[in-house]
Amino acid sequence: MSERPGFEQLAFRAKELDGGDELAGKRAQFLLDDGVYLDGNSLGALPRSVPGHVEDVVRRQWGALKIRSWDESGWWTAPERIGDRIAPLVGAAAGQIVVGDSTSVNVFKALVGAVRLVDGARDEILVDATTFPTDGYIAESAARLTGRTLRAVTPGEVPAALSERTAAVLLNHVDYRTGRLHDLPSLTAAVHAAGAIAVWDLCHSAGALPVGLDEHGVDLAVGCTYKYLNGGPGSPAYLYVRGGLQDRFDSPLPGWNSHAEPFGMREAYEPAAGAPRGRVGTPDILSMLALEAALEVWDGVSVEAVRAKSLALTDFFLECVAAYVPEGRVESLTPVRHEERGSQVALRCEEAGEVMKRLIGRGVVGDFRRPDVLRFGFTPLYVGFADVERAARVLAEELR
Repeated sequence: MSERPGFEQLAFRAKELDGGDELAGKRAQFLLDDGVYLDGNSLGALPRSVPGHVEDVVRRQWGALKIRSWDESGWWTAPERIGDRIAPLVGAAAGQIVVGDSTSVNVFKALVGAVRLVDGARDEILVDATTFPTDGYIAESAARLTGRTLRAVTPGEVPAALSERTAAVLLNHVDYRTGRLHDLPSLTAAVHAAGAIAVWDLCHSAGALPVGLDEHGVDLAVGCTYKYLNGGPGSPAYLYVRGGLQDRFDSPLPGWNSHAEPFGMREAYEPAAGAPRGRVGTPDILSMLALEAALEVWDGVSVEAVRAKSLALTDFFLECVAAYVPEGRVESLTPVRHEERGSQVALRCEEAGEVMKRLIGRGVVGDFRRPDVLRFGFTPLYVGFADVERAARVLAEELR
């Protein structure tokens, strides 16, 4: 293939940008092959520390110590301990996040709990119409269980849709298809001004950009840990309940782990104080402790530095795509404005599924969303600018 104008200049710029990258050293902490991995918005890469830690959990903590590990290895306190490690990454003080269960289960707990926090006269739940499908399914079920009606609106329509009827609003921070970043501060303020409860899904933002849960007064939030937090496939999700609401948070899943006296085995339920109120059953220890080891890569890293690199990576990718890809072959669905962009780029492309298969065959791994969207996720801890330039170049070659 003949090189298009701008190829040498952009390749040289990629080297310069990598040379000035303050997060470049983090790449060595991950197990990566020679390809370009741009699917960390679906499943983060494996941190090198995890396999050894998991082996210790299996062989020593479980194999040798057995039941003693609930105390001696800190298994019992892991949900809150790991929650406190995640807290700075989403702008929360300690004692407000508990780790455990899936994102879907935590959305259910948060949304039903949100409705129970407001006056019974508030009979409507608003849900982000562009949300990941499961959030919509859960919201529909929560509405039926609580006797509320459900109305789907886009995030931009939320301020006008709010009323004295609104009980709770469930929103995604970043659109999983397009990478659009929604305005969490202003939307949360609007929800509060209407007297309702704000629930945010952080799956596509935590670990990629500042969230500011405490700063912006978010009531409840949930998120997964296997994307930008690199916790591994199926790693447990988390639930954030703002400190000022914890004594009133009424979980719809009151398991023995969230009891004030879990080993009392009392017939009557009495909720625990603080973050443990969000627990349900026995923690998934193997996956939870793998996540704890994975979070070590965040030591010494500021979310602000991650955000700065994320924007630089996505800017550079869009520039390379514009320079390399034949005109008219792709259309970016991702906002140009930084304040509206998450950490992924979505390109509309004919036969996107087949194009992505060919890219993966050449070592550039992204993913595809029906009907025609190529998604490329940029995880700043291990993606470099040379990766970005190579991905755009290979995409161009496949579209010629």
